[in-house]
Order: sequence, then structure tokens, then C-alpha cells
Amino acid sequence: MSSAANAKPVLQGVKIRPRKGVQKATAKFEPTVFRDAFISVLAAAAPGNLDEISAKLDAAGNTLEYRRYAETLFEILIAGRLLAPGGTFLEDGTPASPFSIFQAQDDLASVRKHVDVFHKLMRRYKYLQRGFEDTLMNLLQYINKFTAEDTNKLAMATGLFCSSGLATLSVLSVLFKEHLVKEGLSLQFVTTVFKTYLIDQNVDQFGLNLYKAGMSDRLLDFFPPNKRDEDSFARHFEAEDMKQLVTFQNKKQLIMRKESVVENVKSLLEEGKITECLTYLKAQIKESGLTEPEFIPLVWTGMMASVDWGTRSDQIDNQILKQVQQYSKLIAAFCTSPKTEIALMQTIQVNFYEDARFIKQFRAVSQLLYKNDVLSESAILYWAEKGSKTQGRTVFMKQMEPFIHWLKNASDEEDDSEDEE
Repeated sequence: MSSAANAKPVLQGVKIRPRKGVQKATAKFEPTVFRDAFISVLAAAAPGNLDEISAKLDAAGNTLEYRRYAETLFEILIAGRLLAPGGTFLEDGTPASPFSIFQAQDDLASVRKHVDVFHKLMRRYKYLQRGFEDTLMNLLQYINKFTAEDTNKLAMATGLFCSSGLATLSVLSVLFKEHLVKEGLSLQFVTTVFKTYLIDQNVDQFGLNLYKAGMSDRLLDFFPPNKRDEDSFARHFEAEDMKQLVTFQNKKQLIMRKESVVENVKSLLEEGKITECLTYLKAQIKESGLTEPEFIPLVWTGMMASVDWGTRSDQIDNQILKQVQQYSKLIAAFCTSPKTEIALMQTIQVNFYEDARFIKQFRAVSQLLYKNDVLSESAILYWAEKGSKTQGRTVFMKQMEPFIHWLKNASDEEDDSEDEE
């Protein structure tokens, strides 16, 4: 049978219209045409009437292709004009938009009112969120092309965008570009962003969002290379009246130092370098400024991490005592006061409570540390009476009862002996 016989009938003289979605997909991409139509919408509102501008933007979304031209839309709403390749403005004789962040006054109150327009727009058209963040990030890499006043407005707006959740702090990652950092532009910009952000959010929320953006360890990278140290960080932000950020950074650096100490102790002990580990720890406690009670948990945690613990309980019981015996002198070097001894017992208590493999060995470990002169009688008795943590207190106190009873009796016998003399 021929192919002609299988051909489907066609209605003659009937024009088949493509679906609306197909028409949009195949339509020519013309950002300047969209720009002209979009600016005419903004120009139709009374100058300075931001509520009317919001209403116009809301209505225009029904006719203009916001989704397709999201980048164009936000370039206009932020900078007032389209950007040409390289970050300069497209100069084709078209006047700037009557509304944009760059058209705001150079003060926080005015910028905040302009940012509210973005909130209203994106509450109505939630699909614009991704295009907004991408456009903002693209604009930030060209802050060296804008005037100082416009850059300051953009920094304040970025702080408000991020603190309110319209954008994430990850948009600032483009400011790690070498030329922006070297010229000090990145630091100047993020200083304004952070200062604005911290007006509306506390430093803990700021830290959490930095972490989510993968930037909590990179604040110093905004500083020029010759100023990339903790002292320069503190001086800069204290001068900007942002002591809470300095405190946050100090805490973050301390956490990083502690993590580094634990990791290095683990590595050194895995290699059997006990002497080198002792030398390293002595240097670290001096450099870090940590007290012994703050430092001893790091020594214990590093020691525990250096061991490849088995799964059989009898093997673990032997292993833990073997390790404590082997490293008692190392632990004792940083456990020279009753306060530190109690801190060590509390660390072991929490460690053994959180890892049930060791929970039955608390008394045996305490006794061994007592025998090796790491823990004193007074510290153990104080721990039993007032110093134990809440984690597993009942379990550990029951374990320790015979040892505590023995210590008390031994103490009483010594007192009786002294009285007889």
C-alpha cells in the first residue's frame, strides 16, 4: 500500500494556530522591547508614589512576560537601565527608569521604602525569586563601574534583601573577585551590607545565614591581602561600631582553632608521636589563650579520636584502659588544678554518655586516672557532690558509688591516724 493512501486528511483553507506556550517559546528574545514597555508602566505612576508603582507592577505582570525577562526586569528595578557586557550601562538614548534603587535617596529610610516594592512584587510573582538573586549577583560584580553613591545604595538594599529573605548572603560570593578585593571595594561594600543586615537581625541569625551560604569561614577573604588578619578585622569593624561582628568572628576563630587542635592531636597520636604532640599542645595552649579547663577537653577528644575502636564490648573495655594508661602523662601535663580535673571528669562523662560503647567504663577510667595521679581525691569527691553533668548522672553515680565510698573511708582513716599522732 502506498504512503499516499495512508496520508491523513487535511482541512483546506483552515489556519492552525499554535498553542500559546509554543508561541512564547519560539518568539524572538527582545529585552529592549520589554524594557521600553516596562519603563512605560513605571512612568505611568505618579512620581514618587511607591504604592501606585507597586500596583502598576502587579497589574503589568498579566500582560508583560515577567518570567522570560526576569533579568531585564530586575536590572531596571535596581539600576534603572540595562547593563551592556562588561558592566557598563547600555547607551541607546533610552532614559533611565523613573523608579529604581539607584533613584532612591542615599539614606536607609528611602532605600527601605524602595525595597518594599520588591517585596510586594515577589509576593505576587513568586517565580521571580531565582531570577532576582541571579540578577543581583550579576550586578554586584560590577560595583567598580557604579558611582560611589549608587554603590552605597545598592549595598544598603542588598543588606535589606538578605535580612528579609528575598536573597541569601551567597550573592556576596562574587565580591571575592581579586580586583574588587585588592581595591578595597569588596570590604567597603560588605561592611555596609553587614551593618544594614544587623539592624534587622541579630548576629546569631547572621552567623547561621553565613553558614548556609558557605561563607562563615571566609569573612577575612573580603579584606585586601595585606590586611587579612584578625587584628585588622577587629580594628575595621570596631571603627564601624560593629563590635558584635568582632565578637562573632572571635568565637568562630576560636571554634576553628579548637577543631584544629583536636584534629592535630588525633593525627600525631595515630602516628605514635607522643613527644611531638606534647610540644604541640604546650604551644597551642599558650597561643590560644585558653585556660586549662577549656583546653583539657580538646586533649581528651583528640586522644579518643585517634583510636580505631572495635565493635566488641570486651575489646573496647581493654582498649579504653590501655589508651588511658598510655596517654596519662600527656593528659596530666594539662590537668594541674582541681578545676581542670573536674572539667576532665565532666568531659569524660559527656563523652561516655553520648557513646554508649564506653558507658560501663566510667568508673574504671576514673580509677585509673586517680591511680596515675591525673585525678585527685578532692576533685573526684567534688564531682560526685556538685560537679557532675546532668547527662547520665544517675548511671554514672551508681557506677561510682563503691569508688566514692572507698575514697571517703580512706580519707576518714587518714584523719583518724593524724588525730592519734
